[in-house]
Amino acid sequence: MCKRNTQMDRVPSEVIYGLTLGGQHGMTPLVAGGELPSSQLCWLHLDYGNPEAARWLLQTPLLNEVAKESLLGQSNRPKLIRVGETVLLILRGINHNSLHRPEEMVAVRIFITPELIISSRRRPLLSEQDVFNQLMTVGADSIADWLVEICDALTDRVGEFVEELHDQILDLEEQVLLRDLPANGQLARIRKQLIMVRRYLYPQRDLVARLANEKVSWLDEDDRRRLHDIAERLRRWLDDLDAGVARTAVLADEINNLMAEETNRRAYQMSVMALLFLPASFLTGLFGINLGGMPGADNPAAFWLFCGALVVLAMGLAIWLKRQRWW
Repeated sequence: MCKRNTQMDRVPSEVIYGLTLGGQHGMTPLVAGGELPSSQLCWLHLDYGNPEAARWLLQTPLLNEVAKESLLGQSNRPKLIRVGETVLLILRGINHNSLHRPEEMVAVRIFITPELIISSRRRPLLSEQDVFNQLMTVGADSIADWLVEICDALTDRVGEFVEELHDQILDLEEQVLLRDLPANGQLARIRKQLIMVRRYLYPQRDLVARLANEKVSWLDEDDRRRLHDIAERLRRWLDDLDAGVARTAVLADEINNLMAEETNRRAYQMSVMALLFLPASFLTGLFGINLGGMPGADNPAAFWLFCGALVVLAMGLAIWLKRQRWW
């Protein structure tokens, strides 16, 4: 485990959140550039995309090489590594940033010792704000409390997003039942979000369940129970995502059926129209030949009589098609 040395370890100048946890004074913000207190639990949260923060992560003696690599974003796969009382975690949360898609989940990287938490991310997370607000309101008595809070916040945001997808699928189902086709690409976007979020949540559920079973001294039975509850909630959200994938597959089939019916109906209408004009086309072609002896060639009213006959023929053919139930 990496040791604290207050003469060498200072709060990075570009820290997003720096707090002491618990103790007699509760949550206390840490001063950027100041020394890390050796007698209190601390949380440092950084943006590893910031050059100053990245430099601090590379140079601090608080981290080993594996932790530095993970906190600097060089590994994107969900991860749980435990060495003695030290735990390294990579979890993911819903992306609520503008100009980004929610299914492009943001990785939050966490290094935990019995006395210190160092976390990092590249893009902002609403979950990190939720944890900060919770700490400032209620506080956290231990490292385990903070860990449970961040897992709980990430899961809550996932649940909200899954519920939003569920509502969108319900709206599409009602729309299809009314035989109204959805906007182009709408169903494909929802299916992509379902599949991408599901892909990330499966390993995250396993990580939280495994974390609850890790034998580290700073996790008590109540903390383990709460982590098991979070893993169970993730399992329920995954069940909803699986159901959503199946429901969107049925929706895709129904939409294809509606489109096929619409295409067949229009092709049928065009066929009927062609059939209605077939006798007229034949007769006009026949009477359009340039040969002598055509009946009515010398009668001024012959043209109008011929047009009237065509109208009567078309109406008779339409009545016959109607009686034969062709439409």
